[in-house]
Amino acid sequence: MTDSSPADPAKAEPPAALAAGGGRNEEAIAPDAPPAPPSRLWDRMREDPQYAPEHLALEAVRRLGPEARVWADRARARHPEASPADLAAVATKRFVNHARLSGAVSGAAGLPGAAVDVGVLAWTQARMVLHVAAAYGYDPTHRDRAAELLVLQRVHKVAETARLALGVAAGRERAATLFTRTDNPLPRAALRLAVQLAKMAGVRAARRAVAKVVPGAAVVFGSWANSSATSDLAQRAEALYRPRAIPAPRRP
Repeated sequence: MTDSSPADPAKAEPPAALAAGGGRNEEAIAPDAPPAPPSRLWDRMREDPQYAPEHLALEAVRRLGPEARVWADRARARHPEASPADLAAVATKRFVNHARLSGAVSGAAGLPGAAVDVGVLAWTQARMVLHVAAAYGYDPTHRDRAAELLVLQRVHKVAETARLALGVAAGRERAATLFTRTDNPLPRAALRLAVQLAKMAGVRAARRAVAKVVPGAAVVFGSWANSSATSDLAQRAEALYRPRAIPAPRRP
């Protein structure tokens, strides 16, 4: 399959072929538990919070893309009867559940905790999108997936501006090895990081991340909010990667 993206959205189907064989089959091909974002990525995002979503998208494709491709290949080999929609539904279910379980996080850790909360959620969501893409035959390691991820998460409206921002972030990533930034005080950078990641993860009340700065305030990104945002993202990913149905020709 090429790396061009289908344009028309389509609603995800339940994993009928797997459900027919029982829950064990579905569980057998479900992706493993999501790993946490690597420390190298956290350092990069703290140093450059303005481009935190772009750094996360680039690292996700580099680190998570290969595992998504291996998962899709193995799942097809184990269940050749399963359709791409079946596999995508299995992956979506697993990652929405992980998002739900990671949702009840207290605000006791303060502002850094806010960034960690939404950063882990955004990382889990990126992993889900790459698995959905792989289920439909797209190469999850292709650079286009990073641009599509940013559009799906509504960081950018169109892929072209996303690609430009990714290019800027990649250049800043290389430049970061040459010097250390000192122009951003840590609290301000942490605040910007928390808000940027909250927007990326679809936490609409991103301004609540600011509440962690206020003494005595606590923010709980609840399980419902996390799973709801992740489910919405899954539907957009389905609409992007699922092949467009070709209408039957009309009879004369």
